[in-house]
Amino acid sequence: MGTFRLEGAHGTVAVPANEQRLLAYLGLHKRASRSVVAGTLWPDVSEEHAHGSLRTALWRLRRTRRPMVCADGDHLYLSDAVRVDIDDFARAALRVTGAGHDPEDAPPSPDLLAGGELLPGWDEEWIFFERERLRQLRLHALESLSALLTRRGCYALALEAALRCIAIEPLRESAHCALVAVHLAEHNVAEAIRHYEAFRRLLRAELGLEPSARFTAMFPRRTSGT
Repeated sequence: MGTFRLEGAHGTVAVPANEQRLLAYLGLHKRASRSVVAGTLWPDVSEEHAHGSLRTALWRLRRTRRPMVCADGDHLYLSDAVRVDIDDFARAALRVTGAGHDPEDAPPSPDLLAGGELLPGWDEEWIFFERERLRQLRLHALESLSALLTRRGCYALALEAALRCIAIEPLRESAHCALVAVHLAEHNVAEAIRHYEAFRRLLRAELGLEPSARFTAMFPRRTSGT
């Protein structure tokens, strides 16, 4: 998240570009055959050349004191000693959004759920799906976290989670609903109305639309025309 970085026991470890891509691919996909890895990471060269590049990358990684990539026959996967940040993020996000979430559990920090984009600047096709998947997971997790914190009376943190969600996707109505819910829970009706109207103007300007009936119904005595 944010950028590629490999941290070892003694600090950041320098990793060449091809080895970065190999570690990132296995970190995202967990396990893959050598042919799939070679064809995905080196799509614009011959199969022989791609496999040669993969062998070179594996050789360089195996020179480290603790090998990071393991092989099981024709399949490659990361060593159990390697911890991947997106796994930590996904567990935290799914814990707070899951139906089995225990309300007494300590909620994950908004900082954990609002990290950077997945590998920004990398334009490989195999990253696009995972980048959007994690983005959507973060948005839902921030909304759920805001609702959870609101129920607990932790209004400042609830506002922070909702605002971070809005910063990621300014036109996401459910994120604005989460923010308004916090204001209403604090009985700050004027702030809730002010935010609703600001979102209404934004939605009109950008999409020519009105807020949904669900959003408007958060204000029982208001109508969409007032």
